[in-house]
Amino acid sequence: MPHMAELNAIEIRSVSKVFGFGEFAFSAVDNASVSIRQNEFFTLLGPSGCGKTTLLRLIAGFEFPTSGEIMLNGEDIAAMPPFKRPINTVFQSYALFPHMTVAENIGFGLTMLGRPKQEIKDRVSTMLKLVRMEALAGRRTSQISGGQQQRVALARALAPQPKVLLLDEPLSALDYKLRKDMQIELKRLQSETGITFIFVTHDQEEALTMSDRIAVMSAGKILQVGGPREIYDAPADRFVADFIGETNFLKGRIRSVTAGIAEVETPTAGRISATIPKDFNADGDVTLVLRPEHAVLCAPAERPDCQMTGTLENVVYFGTDTHYHVRLSDHETVFTLREQNKPLQSARFAEGDRVGIAIEPNAARILRN
Repeated sequence: MPHMAELNAIEIRSVSKVFGFGEFAFSAVDNASVSIRQNEFFTLLGPSGCGKTTLLRLIAGFEFPTSGEIMLNGEDIAAMPPFKRPINTVFQSYALFPHMTVAENIGFGLTMLGRPKQEIKDRVSTMLKLVRMEALAGRRTSQISGGQQQRVALARALAPQPKVLLLDEPLSALDYKLRKDMQIELKRLQSETGITFIFVTHDQEEALTMSDRIAVMSAGKILQVGGPREIYDAPADRFVADFIGETNFLKGRIRSVTAGIAEVETPTAGRISATIPKDFNADGDVTLVLRPEHAVLCAPAERPDCQMTGTLENVVYFGTDTHYHVRLSDHETVFTLREQNKPLQSARFAEGDRVGIAIEPNAARILRN
């Protein structure tokens, strides 16, 4: 048997969950397999209805799989009731007791487990310090802010020292700035406690910001698992590329291949060099993916490497950067570019201008589908 340190925290092996029967049967999770490592911040990412929350509930024990295995540190827990699993969950609603103080809420789970009073007191004190809530220990949770309530819910879930902490979109009720602050806080808590965090969200930015690795889900299936950079820069298929951030798609046909790089002929940009995914049959018609920040807007007369030309239809200022939408010369494709803004920089181009687009070297990638 492998040593504990070598075991994954959670192993999902060919798990499916079907609700209903016969013609009304619906597969919420479809033959999903994934390994989640010890002490990892792992995110299940996908749109509403993709199966991510159902998969989280299967790990928690609130649902049982129709088929497949769920392993915790090498032990099959698929049929184990939730109260016997060393797993805690932080819900979207927090589910705090408003008549109790912050300290009483944090210690509630330990009290239910029958832990000694001194142990509960010491553990609550440790948790208050961890989530930086010592000054509010005696305040009722109905008298504190949403962000503070979220910290109390985290502290309560962490107090029994679970092997795994599940987080079901816990930041969705917070305003934008508080969400950003809590993203940093969650990552700090995970790092300091060393507990495996499994986080569910539909927010791509949250996933990219906090995760060690991400599983992208759609229609009950896990489409790709990888680190944030891999998911963003090397999407496995069109859904992943389209769901994670903004992107551009160009049709083309492979003309030649050299050392993993294909020369692709496109109707709008001429020949483009593109990276080929592993185990890909590099032949025939393909789709290229190009991120908006990997192309540069230019005046066609200024740069000979302007591979595409078109009309600038829309300029959107976002503060940190500006987005440009260019209708290409085929009059059908709209190409999006993103450029970081510089201090006191004036606009170089205006809507209606004839512009060129230069693609950065090695920026294009061929999609599997």
